[in-house]
Amino acid sequence: MSFAQRVKEIRGGFQPSFWIANGTELFERLSYYGQQAVLAIFLHEELRFSVEETGRLQGFFGFVVWFLPILGGTLADRFGFRRSLAFAYLLLSCGYFLLGSLSAAWMAPLRETIPLYWLVFAILMVPALGPSIVKPVVVGTTARTAAENVRSMGYSIYYTLVNIGGTLGPIMAFVVRRSIGIENVFRVAALSVFLMFFATILFFREPPQAAGTQVATVRAALKNMVLVLRNFRFMGFLLIFSGFYVVFWQEYIGMPLFLRAYVNPNADVDLLASVEAFTVIALQVLVSYLTRKVPAFTSMTAGILIASMAWILMALHPTIPMAVASLIVLALGEITQAPRYYEYVSRLAPEGQQGLFMGYAFLPIAIGYFIAGPLGGWLVHYYGEVRHTPERMWYVVSAVGILTTLLMVIYNRLVKPGTAQSEHESTT
Repeated sequence: MSFAQRVKEIRGGFQPSFWIANGTELFERLSYYGQQAVLAIFLHEELRFSVEETGRLQGFFGFVVWFLPILGGTLADRFGFRRSLAFAYLLLSCGYFLLGSLSAAWMAPLRETIPLYWLVFAILMVPALGPSIVKPVVVGTTARTAAENVRSMGYSIYYTLVNIGGTLGPIMAFVVRRSIGIENVFRVAALSVFLMFFATILFFREPPQAAGTQVATVRAALKNMVLVLRNFRFMGFLLIFSGFYVVFWQEYIGMPLFLRAYVNPNADVDLLASVEAFTVIALQVLVSYLTRKVPAFTSMTAGILIASMAWILMALHPTIPMAVASLIVLALGEITQAPRYYEYVSRLAPEGQQGLFMGYAFLPIAIGYFIAGPLGGWLVHYYGEVRHTPERMWYVVSAVGILTTLLMVIYNRLVKPGTAQSEHESTT
């Protein structure tokens, strides 16, 4: 097929709703990663939370963001993609605006009535609910509006736009923080997703659903959750793999707190956060090509080990240039394992239930964040404020990744993905 034919195929293979949904996703990710790039220093330096409180708040926020898509897809199916997506963007805009208004005069009665920690906790839960709807809607729209011959290309476009948002978001945060203040990063994020609310209302059309498709109830979704949780082989793998994200999320938790406290108090940690996503965009195709013949499990395990090595660099020489090097190595670890992860998960799922079980592929991201938040905060406190050897915290983070690598090897020797079906039959 010639290049011109392929371009024609792509142009005709996607319905308009595909481009609208994925275009709004870019701005949603820009907003998410923009506020994420400054959240740690905002909580610690502006709101004066301890590093441990900061870690706990970030950990629970991230857990909700990445756990609820399991149920968000069911809600979107029930209420329609268009209404669900518009509601999600409205929710996100309100949440980010409230975060950026915590010091505003009109918030004073709330600050005086509710302890600040619990006020911030409650406000964080508002934008945390948004991605749980956006993600399944955008992925579901891609599935419904892309022709079969270009569907894989559709998911590639989605993944690329996510990483573009992940790159531009921290850059936006850096520019806004340096020019008009850190609290305005959240307000700009709110404006970005608020515009996506109008884009959805004005331009997005409900994508067609296959005839005879039965929409699951929330009750059925909860029942399916129990079914997945009972598959101990599958859940064991997800729990082990969560270790990768304990290591990965320190980019937004431990690293900003560490750099600002012990390397350079004026470090542009938001701008640094764009390095990892940019590296993914730049090297994903090359790394995927080089590892195309490597077995999925080997590629995943290698990715975890590579990511673990990233933080040893910070332990050996804690400087801003070394932080950049660490983030590049971290990105190499991500792009070595990420494309193969879903392939491996699909082989762990019982035959005929791949769709259901693939919905839980986000679970390690949520669990990893839930652990990474309190762990990162505690490590900065213990090794920095108690032991006065802050750089040693990175040995602990790396050790988590190395332990995860070893557990992956042990798991693969004891459990074979092909036997998942037999276990499922024995438990139901």
